[in-house]
Amino acid sequence: MTDILVLGAGYTGVVAAIRTAVRTRRTGGRVKLVNASPRFTERLRLHQTAAGQRLADLQLEDVVAGTGIEFVQGRVAGLDVERRQARLQDGRVLGYDKLIYALGTVTDASVPGVAEHAFVYDDYAGTVRLAERLGALTSGTVVVAGGGLTGVESAAEIAEARPHLHVVLLTRGRPGSMMGERARAHLDAALERLGVEVRTGADITKVLPEGVELAGGELVHSDATLWTAGTRGLPLAAESGLTVDAHGRIVVDAALRSVSHPDVYAVGDAAAVSQPYGVLHGTCQGGIPTGLHAADSLAATLRGRTPKAFRFGYVHQPVSLGRKDAVIQFTRPDDSPRRWYLKGRAAITYKETVSSSPIPTFTLLKRGLVPVWVFALSAGLG
Repeated sequence: MTDILVLGAGYTGVVAAIRTAVRTRRTGGRVKLVNASPRFTERLRLHQTAAGQRLADLQLEDVVAGTGIEFVQGRVAGLDVERRQARLQDGRVLGYDKLIYALGTVTDASVPGVAEHAFVYDDYAGTVRLAERLGALTSGTVVVAGGGLTGVESAAEIAEARPHLHVVLLTRGRPGSMMGERARAHLDAALERLGVEVRTGADITKVLPEGVELAGGELVHSDATLWTAGTRGLPLAAESGLTVDAHGRIVVDAALRSVSHPDVYAVGDAAAVSQPYGVLHGTCQGGIPTGLHAADSLAATLRGRTPKAFRFGYVHQPVSLGRKDAVIQFTRPDDSPRRWYLKGRAAITYKETVSSSPIPTFTLLKRGLVPVWVFALSAGLG
């Protein structure tokens, strides 16, 4: 028997676990999936949770039912890659022969005050606390720090759901700067329509209990501050002796194995995955293909075969702008914008389709099938 441990049960960890269980069933694979929470968190929709919307309550034991996977609830506190053991916060120790590391990233809290005074999207419980805070405000200002797609979606969602609150989006550059000009123009118009105050060139130097401080000393009042300005890998990876990059992500080879410890596979946001155009940035779009590829690489290795090299091409940048608007920027494989984009109702339909419940994808994987869109991404056909 081969004991295979999967750490982390987000989108990437779950697909990696299911695919590994299916592909190693005949070669003696025993898969354990470890996660701090018993709930499957739809991270793509945390901005909706923050705005007070109720999402489906998906339990991980139900998600992996029928696969032979053993679900273990517990928070990983330590990793000994030499002894091949993971230690949980409650003292339990789990051994493994092969490990798939899918613990994702956490908020980069290097700016003073972020850890103490800002709300972040590191987990479902923290997002619920933000929703409760916003729900308790009858008036006031909400600061969203960071003009990337997460910040834009959050600012729009909160402004639409809580029109009595003043939402300020603070960003160094232009919101949606990676998009083409026409898509960005629609995004800008949507934020203006929703009453979001956008301040570009904002360099936040400190987060305070009731606001943020900008370079130069200006204070921006805030009754609730949401920090979306950057993430980094958990310290756990570097502390274990795994080779990591400057952002704390595990550096992997073409088969998604750690370059320093080949019995460890890293996937999703937790991995520094190199492609001809650069290192992948963290998205579900790229994360799920890495989870599937790592599972296939592991299965091939157990059969004595040489794993294939991972290939991936981006397809789109989908952004919801509240529940009544969206914009989709289609991209080249390197994530640079193409001419084509969608907006309005067509974009809403597209966004809701690609961000819909992951259960159909998980069901296909349990049957040994892979959704067609994954083949397209992994072949670099974006």
